[in-house]
Amino acid sequence: MAIVVLLAAGALLALVLQSRYDIDREARNRSVSVAQTFANSLGLQEALRSPDPSAILQPLAEETRKDAGVDFIVVMDTNGIRYSHPQPDRIGERFVGTIEPSVAGQVYTESVEGPLGKEIQAIVPVTSPEGEVVGLVSAGLTVESVTGIADRQLPVILLAIAIGLALATVGTALISRRLRRQTHGLGTQEMTRMYEHHDAVLHSVREGVLITDGEGRLLLANDEAGRLLGLPDDAEGRPVDKVGMDRRMAELLLSGRVATDEVLEAGDRLLVVNQRPTGPQGSAVTIRDSTEMQLLSSRAETARKRLKLLYDAGGDIGTTLDVVRTAKELADVAVPQFADFVTVDLADPVLKGDEPGPGADMRRTAVSGIRSDHPLYPLGSLIEFLPSTPQARGYGTGTAELVPDLHDAPGWHAQDAPRASAIVGYGIHSLIAAPLKARGVVLGVVNFWRSQKPEPFDEDDLSLAEELVGRAAVTMDNARRYTREHHLAVTLQRSLLPRDLPEQSAVDVAHFYQPAQSGVGGDWFDVIPLPGSRVGLVVGDVVGHGLHAAATMGRLRTAVHNFSSLDLPPDELLSRLDNLVQRMDQEGDSTPSDGGVLGATCLYAVYDPVSQNCTMARAGHMPPLVVAPDGTTTISELPAGPPLGLGGMPFESTELHMAEGSQLVLYTDGLVEERSRDISEGLERLRTALSHPDRDPQASRRAVLDALLPVRPADDIALLIARTRTLGPGRVAEWDVPFDPSEVGAVRGLAAEQLEEWGLEELAFTTELILSELITNAIRYAAAPVRVRLLRDRTLTCEVWDGSSTAPHLRYAATTDEGGRGLFLVAQLSEHWGTRYTPQGKVIWAEQVLPTTGSALS
Repeated sequence: MAIVVLLAAGALLALVLQSRYDIDREARNRSVSVAQTFANSLGLQEALRSPDPSAILQPLAEETRKDAGVDFIVVMDTNGIRYSHPQPDRIGERFVGTIEPSVAGQVYTESVEGPLGKEIQAIVPVTSPEGEVVGLVSAGLTVESVTGIADRQLPVILLAIAIGLALATVGTALISRRLRRQTHGLGTQEMTRMYEHHDAVLHSVREGVLITDGEGRLLLANDEAGRLLGLPDDAEGRPVDKVGMDRRMAELLLSGRVATDEVLEAGDRLLVVNQRPTGPQGSAVTIRDSTEMQLLSSRAETARKRLKLLYDAGGDIGTTLDVVRTAKELADVAVPQFADFVTVDLADPVLKGDEPGPGADMRRTAVSGIRSDHPLYPLGSLIEFLPSTPQARGYGTGTAELVPDLHDAPGWHAQDAPRASAIVGYGIHSLIAAPLKARGVVLGVVNFWRSQKPEPFDEDDLSLAEELVGRAAVTMDNARRYTREHHLAVTLQRSLLPRDLPEQSAVDVAHFYQPAQSGVGGDWFDVIPLPGSRVGLVVGDVVGHGLHAAATMGRLRTAVHNFSSLDLPPDELLSRLDNLVQRMDQEGDSTPSDGGVLGATCLYAVYDPVSQNCTMARAGHMPPLVVAPDGTTTISELPAGPPLGLGGMPFESTELHMAEGSQLVLYTDGLVEERSRDISEGLERLRTALSHPDRDPQASRRAVLDALLPVRPADDIALLIARTRTLGPGRVAEWDVPFDPSEVGAVRGLAAEQLEEWGLEELAFTTELILSELITNAIRYAAAPVRVRLLRDRTLTCEVWDGSSTAPHLRYAATTDEGGRGLFLVAQLSEHWGTRYTPQGKVIWAEQVLPTTGSALS
């Protein structure tokens, strides 16, 4: 309180003195300003030259004095004789004061004892345009007026001091109370002991502590901070940027920004810095040395990245059993996590599924990198590596090769010096060549190239590359083995499918087959010529993939050929095929491990170009589509039937009449069924693609494939499009034969006339013999009705129909037998002969080769 009172008294004295000084100075300035203003007023010089200057100047001076707030304005001549004064009786008397400086042209102020008492006055010259002083003007204030102003300010000053004293008293009390509360009432000894403890802890902790002020000076630095930052002993109190600490640390301290666990490099140390502002006056900073922790973290991060790379490789490599795709996946996984560029070179036989031998040429199978303008060998190149190259050494020994510096690798440069120079000039500076070795066989070499990171590959990178390639090699070998099996299955599949469809006149055919991308299945199709100018159309699908499915497909296709040679109806043919599949399963031809014949589907159709009827039956297969000549496309309402191999259910046939030019479309489910779309959508797209009457089968096939063929088929696809033809009345002749042996000669004569009309006189004799034997047998051993039909197509077919289902048998007759040689004679005279059954009986037919193609087709 005493200090506050002394300060207040001193402040009061200083304020009073300063106030008086300021008021005196203000009085002098105001006097000069008023005197100069009046001296420069218009008309003053004319008034001085007038006969009675006082009469003009006295009232003007008094009015101006009152307005300006001064005590007097006196106008005088250069001798000091007054022309105006607040006391009119003083006019004409000599001015009290010093006028010499003003007569000389200067502005002069002084304090004098004048007529009004103690005065502060200013004397200003009145100068003519020629620069001559023609008069003087004096203005001023009395000291009494000046003192009055100061005295009026004194109560305000005293009041301010009293208020300040009161505030100081209250503030002192509040601060004392707050300090007592914050120190919990501790006395000076306790506070001293606490400070000593605080100082000891501050300088003994293993964490640096810094405190800076708002001007960037270092206020506090404990021992650990000094050790970590290399601070001098006299660092406290000096500017932060002048104590020799690291530049980045100094910039952080001077910035004053908030920092949380920010890592800074200071010399050979990594420091973790936290900074918080302590208000506008500075910041508090803590520092931890994380050099060793960072080293451990770096090793842990390296291990984590290594494990992640291997984990990604396990999931991303080998998604398909395709050698090229697997090589690409391997290259993509390693870029940019491990290398900047990766190339995979496989021995050329590996791409075909074969096992490579020593010294095989390498095919660049995959390339991946951070840029595409690299000078490495392009994709698809066939490379013969020289023995001096790391690739050749790695392929030969099965051991990975590390080339830390490609600049200094003469063996590698010898392979292709211009390209090697271009690679080095591009910035690629380090290489690891790791062989793809699986099950004791080296399949190729994986090359890891580094360009962006300045440090070369090291031994740790080499071990990682070996582990990565070792994992991928097994997948690559699996893909190679699958490729070999796939090629074998495709070869077997294509060898079992028809290469060239047989010649026939019933239909125009377009077909398509494509194996699945992931494995050959058991889809097949076939076109089988049948007696009577008919044709059998078949499409099937064996469940499963691989060699077993392809082999089973071949067996079923052969069975269909054999059953069709018996001229069985479609439903009966499927029944026999169903029994065959059941026997194959029972005989152990298939097991779950080899993807055996758990079933198969089939659709069999027989088209007769004479009646234009098509009889069809299906066993669990997709229904056929029928395209009418006007473009109307319908899905046939054909009973589905169970898939082959289930047994126990009969098959049903459906007969359709098909106009000439109609198209019958048979297909497997791989065409219309796909993961990305529903099967009903696939059928609708197929129907839309076929609804064009102006297209031939080949054009229809292209339209269907454009609309439905997947890029990577997941299942086999078989497609068969048949456009129907007819044998017109001019190529068919038939007669009903009375059930009397005497009528045989008449029928022979009709047949001879018809052959003459067709220009086939050369076949008349043999035809008459064939008909004579067949008709005689029908009348003798069969039942009515008997009918004869001749068909002129690519062959001449003789058909004899009867009402009996008894099958004739070809046999050798003894020399003593009177008969039994009729069918033997028919077999010798004809190219082919046989029997087929109808609901009304049977048909015995015989085919003869036409003399010329011209007569057959004319």
